[in-house]
Amino acid sequence: MPASQSRARARDRNNVLNRAEFLSLSQPPKGTPEPRSSARKASGPSAQPPPASEGPRERRQSQQLPEEDCMQLNPSFKGIAFNSLLAIDICMSKRLGVCAGRAASWASARSMVKLIGITGHGVPWIGGTILCLVKSSTLAGQEVLMNLLLALLLDIMTVAGVQKLIKRRGPYETSPSLLDYLTMDLYAFPAGHASRAAMVSKFFLSHLVLAVPLRVLLVLWALCVGLSRVMIGRHHITDVLSGFAIGYLQFRLVELVWMSSNTCQMLISAW
Repeated sequence: MPASQSRARARDRNNVLNRAEFLSLSQPPKGTPEPRSSARKASGPSAQPPPASEGPRERRQSQQLPEEDCMQLNPSFKGIAFNSLLAIDICMSKRLGVCAGRAASWASARSMVKLIGITGHGVPWIGGTILCLVKSSTLAGQEVLMNLLLALLLDIMTVAGVQKLIKRRGPYETSPSLLDYLTMDLYAFPAGHASRAAMVSKFFLSHLVLAVPLRVLLVLWALCVGLSRVMIGRHHITDVLSGFAIGYLQFRLVELVWMSSNTCQMLISAW
């Protein structure tokens, strides 16, 4: 047995076809058809050909990915800038929300900060304007108060409409108060207290003769009202800034449609 095995090894070594340069001669060439047995296996019952009813449109739709799975590889500069500013706004608003909850760092001052915000609420301003209008006995005073009442009603309707359209939530989960439900101030953008404070302060600065200290205090009051809404976690910084801008635009609109003394007297007599 050992002699026969040594002879076989010597025979294989001497075979020319076993060399490396001749190995390709002993392998089947590429592209040769598969054996018939494999073809029969492929054509057996396990192979399921694609349905003939499926057209190219259906195959194209099945290959398309849904929109939520697609990634925007090259976002625009505007998109990057908007997302960056939005992230900064949220971060800064959360940092300034020092009275947002009972566990906040300034939780002890929450009641005082909320009281500052109530001074810019719509219900006290509308009620106070109507009371002053009833008590007023001069035509000039009634004219100013009627236009102020028009501005307050315009502010409530504008803020409620924009908030219902945008539906932006505040930086913290805070439920609206009863006064907020009365004025439909349920969302964060824009800040209704800030728009009202800006509009009222600009209205008083334009139509009342005030000393310089009172004018400065009026501007500081409007700024404090806006800041208080951020401190209690009700609004973002951009909500308050947008409220200031909307309040100024409302003042300009009231100035354009200013009701004269005769119109105010006609409305008061009809009321």
